[in-house]
Amino acid sequence: MAGDDTLMIAERWVDEGRRLALATVVQTWGSAPRPTGSHLVIDEKGNFEGSVSGGCVEGAVVAEAVEVIETGKPQMLEFGVADETAWEVGLSCGGQIRVFVEPLAK
Repeated sequence: MAGDDTLMIAERWVDEGRRLALATVVQTWGSAPRPTGSHLVIDEKGNFEGSVSGGCVEGAVVAEAVEVIETGKPQMLEFGVADETAWEVGLSCGGQIRVFVEPLAK
């Protein structure tokens, strides 16, 4: 799904009264599954649209996003692994990513 589509979904969800967080890939090193600027929108129930990585990384971002919604405090998340364990967390080529998660309000 394109980033613009994810942002349109975020706008619709805000209009529906959902409490949201937006996760954005802000930096990558090496080989990463999603480019800088990729988005994931998450609501307070853990529903999400878009993608920032895949695998366990995406699950960790969703979990952190629910906390960001509750606290209202943005978080900078970093994920990186050695090549031997990369497949397990969704970074198949050993890349690293930095994801900024921020609360969204109307």
